[in-house]
Amino acid sequence: MLVDSHCHLNFPDFKDDLDGVVQRAREAGVGVMQTICTEMEEFDEVYEITGRYNDIYCSVGVHPNESGNTEIIPVQTLIEKAALPRVIGIGETGLDYHYERSDRDSQKRSFLEHIKASRMTGLPIIVHTREADDDTAQILKKEMEKGAFKGLLHCFTSSKQLADKAVELGFYISLSGIISFKNATAIREAIADVPLERLLIETDAPYLAPIPHRGKRNEPSFVIFTNKILAEVKGITEERCADITTENFFRLFDKAKWPVVTPCA
Repeated sequence: MLVDSHCHLNFPDFKDDLDGVVQRAREAGVGVMQTICTEMEEFDEVYEITGRYNDIYCSVGVHPNESGNTEIIPVQTLIEKAALPRVIGIGETGLDYHYERSDRDSQKRSFLEHIKASRMTGLPIIVHTREADDDTAQILKKEMEKGAFKGLLHCFTSSKQLADKAVELGFYISLSGIISFKNATAIREAIADVPLERLLIETDAPYLAPIPHRGKRNEPSFVIFTNKILAEVKGITEERCADITTENFFRLFDKAKWPVVTPCA
């Protein structure tokens, strides 16, 4: 079984054929998907999807690019939503210095609130970091010293130094279809020494479709191609890679249960 640990199934790209998207994922061997919340205004829509499909869970959180658009979401709000039965993660949150659609201070303050929620709920934090390796590492290290929490770096595109620091802190690393791109040699090298027991896979759909679908709308069924490349990087079979990354998902997101699938309408 495969798991798509990070996708955005509430996005408009899927509004006309979500049943078909979910069915194709199941046919490809994807047993569980986690659809990710990026702003609180969409949470109800995200959560509603988890009620329609027994093999889909969700997170609650505010993307760093959205953190400056409203008041910083207080930790208590995150905790209340995290108590719902289908919410298994906190985020996505973190730092994005590429687009800087939100000022860095707002991003950092929001990140800290999410870390508090992760620590208090025991749910893993889902960290987005782009061109912000040093600040991400510094915040995670400083906050870990205040009290343990668990999490992962999603859609990893950072340096080997950040990968090593994440592993040192007990974090996991999730890889998207980017690792299939020809120009992603540095990313493949960065994760080459990361223990298999710390790796997950994802699509980040509808974005970042892997080769051979690059440039098209991404969807959870395409996670098979990310699994294939990761298996090649690690020198193992695709079946073993799928088994390990699935086990890792359930170890990290331990509120999730093995699904009893409800057929699509």
